Amino acid sequence: MSEMRLGLCFPRELPASFVREVSQRLEVDGLDQLWVIEDCFFTTAPSLAATALAHTERLHVGIGILPAVARNPAITAMELGTLAQLAPGRLLAGIGHGVQEWMEQIGARPSSPLTALDEVVTTVRRLLHGDTVSVDGRYVQLADVTLDPPPEIAPPILTGVRGPKSLELTGRIADGLILADCAGPTHTRSSIEQTGRADDDTFRTCVFSALCLTEDRSDAHRLMAPFIAAQLAAPWPGIDDHPHAAEIRERHAHGGVDAIATMPADWWLELGAIGNLDDVLLHAAAMHDAGTTELAFFPGPTVELTRGDLDAVAQIRSAMR
Repeated sequence: MSEMRLGLCFPRELPASFVREVSQRLEVDGLDQLWVIEDCFFTTAPSLAATALAHTERLHVGIGILPAVARNPAITAMELGTLAQLAPGRLLAGIGHGVQEWMEQIGARPSSPLTALDEVVTTVRRLLHGDTVSVDGRYVQLADVTLDPPPEIAPPILTGVRGPKSLELTGRIADGLILADCAGPTHTRSSIEQTGRADDDTFRTCVFSALCLTEDRSDAHRLMAPFIAAQLAAPWPGIDDHPHAAEIRERHAHGGVDAIATMPADWWLELGAIGNLDDVLLHAAAMHDAGTTELAFFPGPTVELTRGDLDAVAQIRSAMR
């Protein structure tokens, strides 16, 4: 497996103008990627991506992720194609189901998210590769649509999905997979296997991994314990696939956040880049071994915290060279 590419996510809570500083700093520090987050009803990923690409020369920018049904797929292909023309070979595009409650709010919730994702991703990929596309699908209707011109280098399309059926679909229609929400090595390996593309060297797997780097690992554990406790309240596959998921839930039920903070250090390696530098490097190595091709650290949700995490990813990049 080739060297894993490292990057940082741009959380939805950050001011849009801050993307210039973040992208330029990542490029100066030798990081590979910036992943801009699109969630309803915050900032839009294509606008952030365009700004980041315009203010850098080498940095790759990923979109994580566009809800499949929020835009007409022809418009999605136009947006992605334009970005790919502005910065050839530097764009990665993520498409997913979208949070269904948000899709309900905008009047776009599909009765079959799986069918919608299939039709949209297949259509967008074909358009980006220069095909003339006619589709009379359940969610996509196009008549003789061609991008003029299509990008010289079509960006890879990755899907941000979780469930078994969506993972199997990803293996058939997409160039890669995006995982988040405490997706540790065990969950990552299992997800890749479910795509059926584990032996395909061209298949890309990007993981958004929570970052908290401190000199004393116990400080990081205490800082992140409330976040992990909150994750336990939702049915995240990343948590459910943790080798000690049942024990973590039991500890939390009996001891609350304090019991999470005092978990064994090796349990934290499955939850994110959380701890001292040695812990973070162990997490990154385990993610690489599990099949991760792009590891994007998820920083704190404020400008101050993100600036501190920019220092941290620079330290991580230097230590991994």
